This record gives sequence, structure tokens and C-alpha cells, in this order.
Amino acid sequence: MAKGEGAESASSTGLLQPGLLQQDELRHAKKESREKLSVCNKLCYAVGGAPYQITGCALGFFLQIYLLDVAQLDPFYASIILFVGRAWDAITDPMVGFFISKTPWSRLGRLMPWIIFSTPFAVISYFLVWFVPDLSSGQVMWYLLFYCMFQTLVTCFHVPYSALTMFISREQSERDSATAYRMTMEVLGTVLGTAIQGQIVGQVDTPCIQDSRLFGVTNSSVAVEEVNVTRDTGSLTDTRNAYMMAAGVIGGIYILCAIVLFLGVREKRDASELQSDEPVSFFQGLKLVMKHGAYIKLIAGFLFTSLAFMLLEGNFALFCTYTLGFRNEFQNILLAIMLSATLTIPLWQWFLMRFGKKTAVYVGISSAIPFLIMVVVLESNLIVTYVVAVAAGISVAAAFLLPWSMLPDVIDDFNLQHPDSRGHEAIFFSFYVFFTKFASGVSLGISTLSLDFAGYKTRGCSQPEEVKFTLKMLVSAAPVGLILLGLLLFKLYPIDEDKRKKNKKALQELREEENSSDSDSTELASIV
Repeated sequence: MAKGEGAESASSTGLLQPGLLQQDELRHAKKESREKLSVCNKLCYAVGGAPYQITGCALGFFLQIYLLDVAQLDPFYASIILFVGRAWDAITDPMVGFFISKTPWSRLGRLMPWIIFSTPFAVISYFLVWFVPDLSSGQVMWYLLFYCMFQTLVTCFHVPYSALTMFISREQSERDSATAYRMTMEVLGTVLGTAIQGQIVGQVDTPCIQDSRLFGVTNSSVAVEEVNVTRDTGSLTDTRNAYMMAAGVIGGIYILCAIVLFLGVREKRDASELQSDEPVSFFQGLKLVMKHGAYIKLIAGFLFTSLAFMLLEGNFALFCTYTLGFRNEFQNILLAIMLSATLTIPLWQWFLMRFGKKTAVYVGISSAIPFLIMVVVLESNLIVTYVVAVAAGISVAAAFLLPWSMLPDVIDDFNLQHPDSRGHEAIFFSFYVFFTKFASGVSLGISTLSLDFAGYKTRGCSQPEEVKFTLKMLVSAAPVGLILLGLLLFKLYPIDEDKRKKNKKALQELREEENSSDSDSTELASIV
């Protein structure tokens, strides 16, 4: 009787197996097609990276000179606003990462609600950063309040957007391809931010004080206000209106990009990183992340290289205006850098795929060093400056692309070492941004203070030699030293091309095991 039962079982299994195999093949094909991202999906995802870069580029290149020469703040107070704003921006990244890790899944996803609901408030606060209030006192608090408010709200957009990379597809090749689209669009965003802000503001001449006798009196904004009563009041008003017009245009683009991202990208809940609705323990995850050696070495290397380019970004407008003497050309020089960076992003994407990401770091970032030296050593010449700007843009493209292309590799390495601890993507991205932003806040605060100590004159048509020398140090010597230190730290980074390929293969096998386990469970249920 037992034998008959066994034969009957085998017979029914044999009858069911072809159908089950066909179902399994169909299921596998459907799963593969779901993991593939269309060009439209990648473009919509990439567009979401533009708002952060457009606003960040406009603030990075123009906020310092705006506070000093348009809002007419003392350099000491301007340094406080820049430092506190960037430091607060850095603190908000892990805070937002913490709240995201506690956010339950909704119909819109876990990350997308943060992006959508923060957008309108971010646009309003951004516009108010570029508005000069009619206050006899309290201007410093105005800019501090709205600058910090905007940084908080744009963080609520950018941290979930960065973590979204891990949830649009489980295929590493698809994520890398989407990242390349994103980096191209983000560099286009910097071009757009530079073009909009620079060209609109460049249409009006910011008035300056030519009488050198005023320099010996005082550097306070009160004295400058007295001069403005009789000189260049209309021109200064036009300049302020131009800054507000640029802020309005950029705010409109911010909203449009958020809408495209929302309509064109679907956050996938069925990724292996999210197995339950229970939020991941943030502090336990943070402890694991900070113990992961590859992550620490990656952010240490990029901390110094990013800091170098941020110093260059924050002081380049002043350097072109006062050291090189190109007051009416600096916005076009900035545009040349960003256009060059945009056009060379595909080149660096090909290079890192052909020679490996670690090699691309050494070649791409180190190529900026000779041009940073040339721009201060050679005599001021507009044509030479444009040539140097185009060449420097090639290195800027590498600095843009590589950190965001390498972070997913570190997360994959972490997932292999901790297969039972998932859902920490927001921590990886937010703390990388935290370290770079905090360091940039310190650097901008110190650089603006150093200009104050050197004797920077608010709205002066020219500056003392000490200020010109300080600007040379801030855009050449300091960035070169930071780049060299960062490249030395990259020697310790353990994920080379061979290890990356091994991790990719091991992760693929792990996912196939998970899929096989799911398939076995489904097959057993079908048999029963």
C-alpha cells in the first residue's frame, strides 16, 4: 500500500512538474524584466538630482559675494552665516536619515513622501535667502534663519533621493547606469545653476566704491549705507532684483524636477533590503556602518578631495573679481568649467568601466593639480584663464561622478558581510554627505574669516594685496594640499576592480538563493 502511495505521489509530481517549471520560468522572466530600467525611468530618476545641484551651485558660487557686496554684511558676520548654515546642513543629514529609517512604507513608498512634501517649503525658503529685508538691524538673523531652513528642507529632498538609488533596481549594472544618468543630469544642473544665476545677475553692474580714502575709515555696513545714499542706489536695487529674479527661476525648475521624479520613478518595495514593515534600528545600523572599514576609508578620501573643490567653489568668484580682475567675466568662466565637466562625464563613465573606479580616482582628481597651480602662477590673462577653466572642468567631472558611483559598491560589500542586517542605505548616504558638508562649512567659515583678517573691503572696486594673496592660497595652495592628502588616503581603500567583481558575483548568487527559496516555497504551496 505504501508502495502504491509512493508511485501515485511520484506520478502526480511528474504530471505537475512541467507546468510548475513553466510557471517558474515565466516568473523568473517577469522578475528580470521588472529589474530592467527603461531610458525614460533613468531620465526621470536623473532629473531628480538637478534641484540639489542647481541651488547648491548658485549658493556655493554666489552666496559669499552676495552677502558681502549686495547685502553689505561685514565679513565676520558673513563667515558666521556661511559656517553655521553649512554646519547645520551637515547635522540635518543624519537626522533626516534617522527619521527616514523610522518611516513606514506608504502607498507612495518610504522615500518619495519626503521628496514631495519638502519641495514647496524649500522653494519658499530659497527665495527668501536671496531677498534683502528692509531692516535696520536683524539682517544677520534673517539670512541665518532662512539659510538654515532651506538647508534642512533640501536635505529632506536629497537624502531620500540619494538612497533611492538602491531601490529602483537590484541589478548593480542598472544602478550604475542610472547613476551615470544622474551624474550627467547633476552636472547639467550645475551648468544650469551657474548660467541662470550668473547670466541674470551679470546683466547688471554691482556698484563698488572707488574712493580709497573710504577704506581707511571703517569697514562697517553703516558707513557703506551712508555712501549709498548719494551713489549707485538705483544700481544696487537693480542688482538685488536680479538676484531675486534668478531665485524665482531656479525655484520653478526645482518644482518641475520634483514632479518629473514623482511621475517617472517607482520605489520598489519588493527589494531584498526590505523584508518587513518593521523599521530598522537606526543606532544599531549606525554602529555597524561606522565599523565597516571600506566605508570609513572611502569617506575619508573623498572628505579631503571634496573639501578641495568646495574651497575652490566658494572663493572662485572673489578670486576672478579681485585677484584676476575679471569683474564682468567671472560668471562666464564658471560656466566654462561646468560645461566642460558636463561634456566629460561620459568619458569618465567609460574610463571607470574600462580601468576601474580606483584608477579613475587617481587619474581624474589629480589632473586638477597642474591647472590649479597655473591659474595663480601665470600672469592674469583672460584666454589663459578660459583654457585653465575648461581643463579644470574635466577633473570636476571625475570628482562629481566617482563618490556616488563607489558608494553602492561599499553598500554591496556591507550587505555581503552582514546579510541579516538590511535597510541601512540612508545611513550610508546621509553620513557621507554629513562629513563633507560639515568640513565645507568649517572651510568656508575659516576662508571668509581669513579674508576679514586680510582686510577685505565691502563693495570695494579693488582689494589690498593681502586679500589678493589670501584668495590665491584659498583657490590654489589649499586645494592642492587637500587633493594630495585625499589621494594618499585612497591607497587604503580595499575595494579594487577585482574585489568589486567578486562581490557582484557573490551578491548575485545570494539573490539567486533567495529567489530559489521563494520559488521552492511557491512550488510546495502549489503541490499542496
